[in-house]
Amino acid sequence: MKKKIEVKKPEDIEKLKKEEREKWEIALELGLFDKVVDNGWRSLTAKESGRIGGILSSRKGKKS
Repeated sequence: MKKKIEVKKPEDIEKLKKEEREKWEIALELGLFDKVVDNGWRSLTAKESGRIGGILSSRKGKKS
C-alpha cells in the first residue's frame, strides 16, 4: 500500500505526482491553498473547483 503524501506547506507540493502537483500549484496561485490544507478539497465551492479545473485543462491544452 502506498503512503499518501500529506501536503501541509507549499514545499510539500514538490513530492507529489505531476497531475496532483499541478492542482495544488493552481490552488496556491488562487489563494486557496490554506483552505484546502485546513478543510480538504471538498470545502471548495463549485466556483472555486471549476476555476481550478478550468485553469488545469487550459494549461494541458497549451502543452499539447
